[in-house]
Amino acid sequence: MFTGSIVALVTPFKNSGINYKTLKKLFLYHEEHQTDALLLSGTTGESPTLTFEEKLELFSFGKKNTEIPIIAGTGNYNTKETIELTKRAEEIGVDGALIITPYYNKPTQKGLYAHFKMVADSVKLPIIIYNVPGRTGVSIIPEVVAELSQIHNIVAIKEASGSLRQCFEIRKKACKDFIILSGEDALTLPILSVGGSGVISVTANIVPEMVKKMVSGYLEGDITKTMSLHYKLLPLTDALFIETNPIPVKTGLWLMGYDVGPLRLPLIEPSTKSLKVIKSEIKRIGRSVVR
Repeated sequence: MFTGSIVALVTPFKNSGINYKTLKKLFLYHEEHQTDALLLSGTTGESPTLTFEEKLELFSFGKKNTEIPIIAGTGNYNTKETIELTKRAEEIGVDGALIITPYYNKPTQKGLYAHFKMVADSVKLPIIIYNVPGRTGVSIIPEVVAELSQIHNIVAIKEASGSLRQCFEIRKKACKDFIILSGEDALTLPILSVGGSGVISVTANIVPEMVKKMVSGYLEGDITKTMSLHYKLLPLTDALFIETNPIPVKTGLWLMGYDVGPLRLPLIEPSTKSLKVIKSEIKRIGRSVVR
């Protein structure tokens, strides 16, 4: 469940709520292509604009409507609220929780340790740390990750710092069975090469089977196939980050015919120039464009 290709799924909207009809279609799409797990209410799922109740509804719908393991994005900058949402997600029956490093308030390294330990102590749920300093303003250092890896239900880290040295140091210092997941599609192959075990992917929203083959190919030792897929996917990945995630990927799914609805403010639709790039890459990778 915590290795391979995990998709950071978009959240489709309709009017002022979640479009569950489209969400079910996305579940079926990923079942067809054997995605290993689904992350709901991550950054790609527009978690900052989802209400507490919407997140719970999303997790519940996921558990009831797909056999794919569900990882719930339950973290924010408030430890008390993170614990409350993580407990509620555990009651729903999700398979794991992704907890982001608290953003805006920029805690110290001791504060980060205290935050994650308190959350982990409050539940039995397996927890993935999410390190993404470009969005949060703080990066959790490998030594603190190593300390946290000794807590039985802190099982993995989603690494989106952009630093391969960070991944290398975590692999060297953390518990042997602690899992490192790429949090940046463009760096998945390099992260696998320094001890990673998979990816929480944006690109896999569009081409889940290709991301799955790339990761499984590397883990099975087929480096030639992995390299080929990496370079084939890279232009698409670049297009999906041409503007702030999830603007491009949600636009890509819309171009493919999925009724994902609007982005929630303050995110808005891409520029005309970006739209042309996204559309071109969707076509190049072999997906039908219907809009």
